[in-house]
Order: sequence, then structure tokens, then C-alpha cells
Amino acid sequence: MARDYNLENRRYVVAGIAFSVVLIFLVRLFILQISSEDYKKNADSNAFINKIQYPSRGIFYDRNNKLLVYNQPAYDVMVVMKEIEHLDTLDLCQTLNITKEYFLKRMTDVKDRSKNPGYSRFTAQLFMVQLSAEEGGLFQEKLFKFHGFYVQPHSIRQYSYNSAAHILGDIGEASMANIEDDDYYVRGDYIGKQGIEKFYEKELRGHKGVEIMLRDAHGRIQGKYLNGKLDKKPIPGKNLKLSIDIDLQQFGEKLMGKKIGAIVAIEPQTGEILCLVSTPSFNPADMVGRQRGKNHMALERDPRKPLFNRALMASYPPGSTFKPAQSLVFLQEGIIKPSTAFPCYHGFVVPGLRVGCHSHPSPLALVPALATSCNSYFCWGLYKMIGNKKYLRADSALTVWKDHMVSMGLGYKLGIDLPGEKRGLIPNAKFYDKIYGKGRWGGLRIIHTAIGQGEILLTPLQIANLGATIANRGHFITPHVVKKIFGGKLDSTYLYPRYTTIDPKYYPYIIQGMRGAVEHGTCTRANYMPEMQICGKTGTAQNKGKDHSVFMGFAPMNKPKISICIYVENGGWGATYAVPMGALMIEHYLKGKIAPEREKLVESISNAVIYYGTQTR
Repeated sequence: MARDYNLENRRYVVAGIAFSVVLIFLVRLFILQISSEDYKKNADSNAFINKIQYPSRGIFYDRNNKLLVYNQPAYDVMVVMKEIEHLDTLDLCQTLNITKEYFLKRMTDVKDRSKNPGYSRFTAQLFMVQLSAEEGGLFQEKLFKFHGFYVQPHSIRQYSYNSAAHILGDIGEASMANIEDDDYYVRGDYIGKQGIEKFYEKELRGHKGVEIMLRDAHGRIQGKYLNGKLDKKPIPGKNLKLSIDIDLQQFGEKLMGKKIGAIVAIEPQTGEILCLVSTPSFNPADMVGRQRGKNHMALERDPRKPLFNRALMASYPPGSTFKPAQSLVFLQEGIIKPSTAFPCYHGFVVPGLRVGCHSHPSPLALVPALATSCNSYFCWGLYKMIGNKKYLRADSALTVWKDHMVSMGLGYKLGIDLPGEKRGLIPNAKFYDKIYGKGRWGGLRIIHTAIGQGEILLTPLQIANLGATIANRGHFITPHVVKKIFGGKLDSTYLYPRYTTIDPKYYPYIIQGMRGAVEHGTCTRANYMPEMQICGKTGTAQNKGKDHSVFMGFAPMNKPKISICIYVENGGWGATYAVPMGALMIEHYLKGKIAPEREKLVESISNAVIYYGTQTR
């Protein structure tokens, strides 16, 4: 019989195909079970429950060791869908004080992978957050009735004072963006959202621990895997000592009352922020618990913008508090000498232009010009600098001018250890070229910058820091609100001085002028305690509506301990609100209290209401 070679060849082909298929399956099984992390994770999720042990979050103290922020126990409710058996939904809802509609929506959302990408019916999923100790205790008593539900111990923030909300910040549930940016976080974790809580998040959060629990094929927990040998204990977050004096902070908030504005006080020698007030504000306790979202939305919709940190986010015209910086630039560049005098005909007057000024003797040299806050003096100084032939062109002169200003910490972010700081504005030549055309401007066109108006914008933080720089005779340390990290180190940014481009020999003239302003000039309302030796500078910053009231000062004149900026929106003359508020803040810090004879002044300022048009602010 003839041999059918075609049939025999087909047999080999079929056998080869079968062998190849088996080989492919074997390789695939090897990849899945041995090489693939995905399979391992799925297998682990069926065999084990990893119970996360959350660390306690770092707590805050003020500079005098007063407790500001601490932790209280709270509980999250977790659910493993596969383990739910014979659930009495009504009883569960009554125990958790929720509606059936809320229950059904949460269960749907938990299963929705678009809202909960990490969903698995075998692993614990977040159902409900931040039960109080009382609510958590009640739920745990009945937990045996609700198979598949668990309690995850957590903690929530508690506050010793209704104060300093913009500094302290708050924590909230980590967003999907947070989870994608940092694999430390999973759904239901908490993260700093604002203030110190956000800036120092990695120091505060600590490191999670884990308990590995073994379960059988039916999902029932059998105990700890390997008797807990592979468990990891949580590592607590680091505690922080703030530079804030909480008594001074509260006093500043009291003085601001219902006014809109900011107060910033700095210790010049260290750059430590003594207080940072922004009003209107809010109670930090409102940002805790299940009502956080509702309260946050209400604050966002408030037209007075209480969430807006005016101390470092608001860019204001500095007004005459800018004149000391102008003086230093003019001295450094040889535009003036301390003895240089300029006339004032009730203002700076040239053909076609007049910048007004109040009544005072004329002509004046530098020190009395600062004391009386003569507008004309500083207009003449800027006009002569921008037009000086040594710079060849106006744009070159303005570049030199701006570089000096930037060295004093103006016009750019200082780098405070809080999120959201804004830079303000010190304009350069390109800025004016866009407004007027290239080369079509000069000193007269930009003359209002001489008195801190026009395009000049600074934050209250920058104004207070300018005072600290003058107090230090030519240097400052980057302002910061954290004094010490227990078990850690401060960034070197907050340890070393930054020097200006101004020769230190010129600063005593500015200090004389600022001391003269308090003794017999525009700041005499701050001279009620001469032994404090306050040096100050008023500002009445022009505005579309009523002018802003501004004060920058420091004390004592020698070996200064505090520099301060007061900024009251629509407060009118600098001497009306800002000067007495600045003096009271300095007294409170240096003396530890306010003298009884000034209690009426404190109450008068605290209860003052500012009217702006038809609105009360």
C-alpha cells in the first residue's frame, strides 16, 4: 500500500500547533504567576488583608510652647464588598445617622471605577469618613451585625485657639491628582490643603504602618500572618514649633476686627514671623470633619473672601512706606547726599505736572523729608536719577533702580514657608515700553512710582520685611513661620542673611528719618511711650475708592526686636488706623501687655467700622 506522505505531514503540523499552544499557555502561566506583579497583588488581595496603621500627624506649638494644633481620635468606615452578608441596611443607616439614599449612592460610587479607580471587591474601600469618637464607639458596638464593614482608626485636627487660620491651614481628603503625584497616598487618605499643613506635609504626615491579616477561601479572617512578623509599626509625623506668638496674633486679629487688611510682624534678627493676620478670617475648626466641604464652599462664596490670605497674596500700592527704599537707592547711586535739599511748593511742580503734598517747611534735606513724608523730595530724586547722564538712557537708569529694589526683597517672592505667596510688582523698562512705546517715557511719565503709587505693588509681607531690612542696617533673613522641626532640620533658606546692594553706611540716615517721623512727623500717634523708641513710616495709599491706611515700623531703634506692617483697606490716612494699631502691636510684644490707660483706644479701634460708598466693611 502506498504511503500517504501528505497525511503524515499534516499530522506533524497539527502536533506542532498543539505543542506551540501548550507552550504559549505555559509561558503565560509563568509570566502571570512568577513574573507579573499584577497577579501577585491579586493573589495577595485574596489571601491577605493589609490593615493600614495610620501614624499620628505632627502637632504645632507657638514660640512660647503653647499648644496650637493637636490630634483627636476619629474613625473611617471601610467596606469589603465580597464579605457583605445579610446586611440590615436600615439598622446600618440608623447607626451611622445617614439616609438610605446616601447609603445607596455611596455604595454605587465605591463600585464606580471612574470615581474610585482602586476598587476591588476583595479589598477594603472607603465608605464614610471622620466619625467622632462617640459615633465610632457606637458603631463598633454593633459592628458584629454588619459583616463586611470595618472601622479604620484615624485622627482629626483640633485647635486650641480660634485664631491663625491662614497660617495653620487645614487637611482634607487626598484628590486623585495627589494620589497620582505621590504613591504614598491612597483613596481616603488625608493631606495638607493650605498653610503649614500643606507646606510641611511630608514632615507632618509620618510613615504608615501595616498589619497583614490572613484569611481563608471564604474570606474569613484567621489572624495575623506569621504572627505579625512582617507587620510594620507606623512612624509618627514630626512636631513643629512655630515662630508665631499666639497672644500677639490674637491681639492683632482683635484690632483688625471687621476691617479688611493684614498685619505682618517679623523678628528682624531671625526672620521669624511673630504674627501674620489676614482679615476677614475664619475659625480653623470649621475645616474639620464631615462638614468641611460645606463650610469651605460657604467661605468660597463669601464676597469678603475670607480664604484669601491678604498678608502674602494681596498686592497693594505701598504709598509712602516706599520712600525709605527710594532714599537708599538715591544715596547709593550718588543722586543725593543726606544734606541735599529740594523745594516743595505744596508738591512737586513742573510745567504741565503737579504731584500734591501737605504743608511743611521748604526746602528740606533727606532726614526731615522722611519725617514729614514730603512727596516733592522723592519726586525730585527719581526725576534726577532717571534723567542722569551717567546712565546714558532712561531704561538703563531704571534697570539700576530696579536691581536695588529687588535686592531689598521687593517685587519678587521672598520664599516664605507658606503656599500662595505673590510677587507684587517693581516695573522695569520693558514694562513701560509696552505702555508708552519704546523709549517714549522718562522720569516725569513714571513720577508716581517715586511715592509708592502708579505701578508699584507690594505685599504686606514685603513691606514688613523692608522694615526688618532697614532695622538690620542692610540685610534680612527670609521670613518664615516655623522656628523648629523636632527631629528634623529647617531649610537653610531660613538660616542665613541676604544682603542688599546698598552700603550699610546709608541706613542710619533712613533710621533717623523714621525716628523723626514718630517724634515730630507723620507718626506721632506712635510716640506715647518714648522708651520703646519706635521708628516708623506712614502710608496713605491712593485707591479707586477711599485711600488705604498703611504703617511700616520697627522698635527699638537700636537692637530692634520687631518689625511690622499694618495695612487697612479703605482706612484713609496712615495716621488714622495703621499708626496707632502698629504702636499697640509693638507695645503688646515688647511689654507683654497693653497699659490700662490705652484699653479704650484698643476697644475703639477694634470696634471701628469702615464705610466705603454704600457698603459697610
